[in-house]
Amino acid sequence: MRRIWNLLSHNNPNKLFQSAFSIPTNFHVTPFRSYCDPSRIPNQNRPGPIVQYKNLVDQGKLQHDSYQESVATELQNLLARLENYEREMEEYHVNLSNWEKNRENERQRILIEEVEKQQNEEDWWKRLNNKITERWTAGKRPGNVESGVGKWVSYLKREKKLDSLVGRRPTAPPAPRGLYIYGNVGSGKTMLMDMFYSATEGIVKHRRRYHFHEAMLRINEHMHKIWKKQMEEKPLQSGIAGWIMNLPFDTKAKEWLAAEEKYKQEVQMKNILPAVADKFFLDRDGDKKGASILCFDEIQTVDVFAIVALSGILSRLLSSGTIIVATSNRAPKDLNEAGMVPEIFQTLVSKLEEHCDKVLVGSEIDYRRFIAQRSVNRENYLWPIEREAINEFEKKWLNATGRFGGKIISTTISVMFGRTLEVPESCEGVARFTFDYLCGRPLGAADYIAVADNYHTVFISDIPVMSMRIRDKARRFITLIDELYNHHSCLCCLASSSIDELFQGTEEGTLFDLESFQFETEAEGSKLRRDVLAEGNVGSGGTPVGITSILSGQEEMFTFQRAVSRLIEMQTPLYLDGVSDFHPYFQRHHEKNQINCDSLLSESSSI
Repeated sequence: MRRIWNLLSHNNPNKLFQSAFSIPTNFHVTPFRSYCDPSRIPNQNRPGPIVQYKNLVDQGKLQHDSYQESVATELQNLLARLENYEREMEEYHVNLSNWEKNRENERQRILIEEVEKQQNEEDWWKRLNNKITERWTAGKRPGNVESGVGKWVSYLKREKKLDSLVGRRPTAPPAPRGLYIYGNVGSGKTMLMDMFYSATEGIVKHRRRYHFHEAMLRINEHMHKIWKKQMEEKPLQSGIAGWIMNLPFDTKAKEWLAAEEKYKQEVQMKNILPAVADKFFLDRDGDKKGASILCFDEIQTVDVFAIVALSGILSRLLSSGTIIVATSNRAPKDLNEAGMVPEIFQTLVSKLEEHCDKVLVGSEIDYRRFIAQRSVNRENYLWPIEREAINEFEKKWLNATGRFGGKIISTTISVMFGRTLEVPESCEGVARFTFDYLCGRPLGAADYIAVADNYHTVFISDIPVMSMRIRDKARRFITLIDELYNHHSCLCCLASSSIDELFQGTEEGTLFDLESFQFETEAEGSKLRRDVLAEGNVGSGGTPVGITSILSGQEEMFTFQRAVSRLIEMQTPLYLDGVSDFHPYFQRHHEKNQINCDSLLSESSSI
């Protein structure tokens, strides 16, 4: 037992982190946002959202808010309906799996019957030769004859026959209505959603929780993989499925079967978003489909791609029984002030309103700021950039890296889409950058997610006051703050001004002086999507049409207010005390220790 205790207590990263930032080891307060951080802390019979909320109010960690209590009650009611719904969904997935298996078996049987019939006919070879001849003379066909009509008709007839033999796809049981929670910055939307998400562990098997940036990147990644697989040209022989190769037919017959299989895949691939939705929520082990619960933080419609992707994917998920709990700064109908692709956007809004109840968190109070005012903050946001602040910044860097080993190295971390990012200075989960290195180059959410996931503590120096002249850098900085906050990283800043004045602009102009404000980083995000798709050689013309990002000045005001609110919260004990509990770096450490403990216990029991 002593070996196990030493394993758990030696070089405990929690203690190292607390020492590095002078956090008393006996002072631990549940963070305002992340005491129920998604999918990382075991349930341990965690109470529902309303119980959690009232407990925190009783303990003085939250101030009572009638709007928040109302939302917590709605979430509690939804939680109560989940256990029965989960049983119904388990039965549905069993039926669906059996249906898919039977349908595929019948489809293969029908194909075999068709090829047997064709091979037994006397004019098989003659008709095959005629088809080959027709390919050479296709240019002489009348202009109104559509290529592939024959295959399309055969495909439809086969599908209709399968419906009569196997029956139509099983219908998912009626899902409880989800919630669309919207309101002002800092009103507690994410906190309440995370309370609900944490309480679903052990009740619902298929759960996912995504922030908007990560969700869009995952969608892009899956689209790229699917398109790339579709466009890869392989020799016909290697592309023939194993079940076809084992049939007692000649090569020509097998090639015909392979062509029919390929056509079926092409038909399915024409509607790619449902395929992306199915892959998007596959469990890691890949043997169970779907997610019964999707918690989606900060729904936005920043460009055409976001509207199209969200409409297609959420429609697929909702129609297959997934429950959506989402947060946003805006009501669904107000998400698209720029009026992009109105018909598709209206489909998205209709789906959300059909399957989700809208709940307003109407408080005008920014509770992050309120909590900061009631606590003694630890100064990890240093300003202005003068000798005293610079010296304190360097002292904190040396203190943090010293506690975690002191060996500072440059390294490379992996980013989505096969890219990498150089990290100039790092030490065991602590990294240091300049503002221009992270925000002055064409980086985006994928890069910032990689930084936030790999480093529990991030130092950023030389942060300027934001103005119109560096609006692209300002937008990148906001995205960086979002991801560091979402991953619960500790942030130490050396800036030119206070947090409240950081986004107020300079003599060159404010950040809000345009009627329609377009951030270059969103255009860069669109360019990344175009590059990703071009890499898969999608379309006859190569690069798809560019996607324009149009964000209104009011929408940008939301993002700036959110960034300020989050920077303030990230200085509070409530936030910093949670870093060692909730950051992925420490979670991976905990999981590794748990595996070692289990191994040691297994060894001791066998002695």
